[in-house]
Amino acid sequence: MFKFNWLKGLVLALLLPAVARADEGMWLPLLVKRLNQADMQKKGLRLTAEEIYDVNNASLKDAIGQLGGFCTGEFVSGQGLLLTNHHCGYDAIQSHSTPQNNLLQNGFFAATKTDELKNPGLYVDVLVRMEDVTGKVLEGITPQTPEATRVATVQQRQRELAAAAKDNGQYVAYVRDFFGGNEYYLFVYQRFGDVRLVGAPPEAVGKFGGDTDNWMWPRHTGDFSMFRVYADQNNKPTAGYQEGNQPYVPKKHLPVSLQGVSEGDFSMVFGFPGRTQRFLPAAGLQMTLEQSNPARIKLRDTRLKLWKEDMDRDPALRLQYASKYANIANYWKYYIGQNEGMKRLKTVDQKKAEEAALQQWIAQDATRTEQYGKVLTDIDQAYAGLREYNLSSQYVNEAAFGTEIITLAARMLPLYNALKGDGKTPADPAAAKKAAEDLREPVAEYFKDYSAATDKKVFAALMGLYMQDVPKEQLPEVFQLVQKQYGGSMQKYADYVFAGSFLTSKAKVDAFLAAPTLAKLEADPGFKTYQSVYQNYVQNILPKMQGLQAGLLRANRLYVAALREKNAPKVYSPDANSTLRLSYGTVRAYKGRDAVNYNYFTTAQGILEKQDNSNPEFVVPAKEEQLLAGKDYGRYADKDGTLHVGFITDNDITGGNSGSPVINGRGELIGLAFDGNWEAMTGDLAYDPELKRCINADIRYVLWCIDKLGGAKHIVDEMTIVDRGPNPNASVAAPGGAEVPAKMKVKTKQKGKEAAPAK
Repeated sequence: MFKFNWLKGLVLALLLPAVARADEGMWLPLLVKRLNQADMQKKGLRLTAEEIYDVNNASLKDAIGQLGGFCTGEFVSGQGLLLTNHHCGYDAIQSHSTPQNNLLQNGFFAATKTDELKNPGLYVDVLVRMEDVTGKVLEGITPQTPEATRVATVQQRQRELAAAAKDNGQYVAYVRDFFGGNEYYLFVYQRFGDVRLVGAPPEAVGKFGGDTDNWMWPRHTGDFSMFRVYADQNNKPTAGYQEGNQPYVPKKHLPVSLQGVSEGDFSMVFGFPGRTQRFLPAAGLQMTLEQSNPARIKLRDTRLKLWKEDMDRDPALRLQYASKYANIANYWKYYIGQNEGMKRLKTVDQKKAEEAALQQWIAQDATRTEQYGKVLTDIDQAYAGLREYNLSSQYVNEAAFGTEIITLAARMLPLYNALKGDGKTPADPAAAKKAAEDLREPVAEYFKDYSAATDKKVFAALMGLYMQDVPKEQLPEVFQLVQKQYGGSMQKYADYVFAGSFLTSKAKVDAFLAAPTLAKLEADPGFKTYQSVYQNYVQNILPKMQGLQAGLLRANRLYVAALREKNAPKVYSPDANSTLRLSYGTVRAYKGRDAVNYNYFTTAQGILEKQDNSNPEFVVPAKEEQLLAGKDYGRYADKDGTLHVGFITDNDITGGNSGSPVINGRGELIGLAFDGNWEAMTGDLAYDPELKRCINADIRYVLWCIDKLGGAKHIVDEMTIVDRGPNPNASVAAPGGAEVPAKMKVKTKQKGKEAAPAK
């Protein structure tokens, strides 16, 4: 595996008790009993580690699903009812909306299961098990193993372990690396492909505050939507909708608490955080700060402004582009906040100081010097090389592929390859026919939400910036054509492309797919532009970056190993990588900056205070205004008499955690995680224990929106509602409103059983 001194450090890191801050870390549920249980219980957890993660019995892990690979959802009934964020369901809601029946604007709650809306392509993954396979993956590999051999061996073993775990297609499985390739874990999931939209509030509720409030606290957003997962008659997953499918019966669903939260209460977030890079070295942070993020911000800002101009002029186009706009705007603001935070907190300087201390520690021991002595130098050299090509890479992703015509052209690549052959084998008519047929559904979906006039503006602007900002020697040949034939005017070139390309019209694309020819595709100016960009990237940019990244991969692995060995008493949590994790902490207020102190919760009064019906971001629907003005909160009011809308905790989260359940010490749902705070936007790169906050929708406001605002009490009745009242041990409401003694409920839960579903 590795030299003994490294292995010894790793063993110590795994065996010593956790001393890291309890509110920092996205932990693998498999390791909770060993690393976190005692600390969690001190903070208020009343569950055992087995009630959180158990392979053989129902546990909290069985109530959590990954929605579409991009968000988290949780089961809140025994009938497959899944709760997630509004922005996670946004694309699905928008896809069912028309100007005549605008579900996005008006909201939607299915009156019966037959009214629920199908969403082809959307799926939910539910974890079956996870397993530490480090020994199997790294068996026989030593520090002397050539890096190319190591990489090939590791990848082959990852594929073999995943293939064996799939059990002839019964499961989805993959092996992910942790700590820079020092550890490996296998994850096995059931994938449910029949997921139907059950409900969502009006956009004015689900996205209240819009871009202005995004990444900000305080918040007053009802960021939720609801789906139902279906399975076959044996409760097994199906690849998509099938006649006869029935609501999935999960092994576990979360009871929903009406008790609310107080400052200092225990909180646990359980979900699928996307990506963090907290082991990113100083050189990587500096490239992000000085090069990657400024390029992303500039190009997204340009695209968003052009989209918004047309969206504001045309309500139909606004609906078409609503989901795309929200998706791009979310991380546009994130990158801005991340850069501001890195400068304010001096993140690069802190990392440099950490690396200086690490280098000093390495130099104190001959064995460490042999193992790690060149690591930091290798990292710095690799990033120096990457900076030469990083801008090209960013502009390919954010400029070229920021235009829709280029993305559609890229979808044509399999068809192009089938028509052309690979140089060794001739064209394959059968493969070409299949590739053309495979494109018909995506093309129909694409043109449903497409404006060629808008895309033309974006193309001219973004490709113009690409030509202007990227080093000339790294530009695709197409830009030489722009200079020679169009006088360097990207607007004139855009006129040519959009006038002559069949990729701007569904009718023309359909006609081409009916009788595709290589000559017609190669002659298309939109496809030719894509080809020029793509070929330049794969031939001139990507190979150079891959060469540098190969050396960086090894250096990063050793860098992380050295850090863990140096700080052996500290138990590090691995970077997030879209695998199931939990974080734990407490409900906690914070001081944002000098003389600015934030409370830990918001109330419905803030909605009325922010109301501005002339501003689309702060519209309050008439019915909501009436209910809130009359303080018609029903049983969802807090003990202080107000309706709480949101609250914050110091849980460690990131993108992908959207929709994750916020769970109290009893294992009950108290909120939905949906955002992070502006002051801690560096959280994916460096954790700040004083500023990092998780912004959550209070589950009582969610229920109020479903019941009072949406008139869908039948959906609330389907859930297991826990209403303990002033006495936490008083009573627990079962599905349908019946009450059972709290002690009986706890006893039932300890046996791993769930209350009977309402319907």
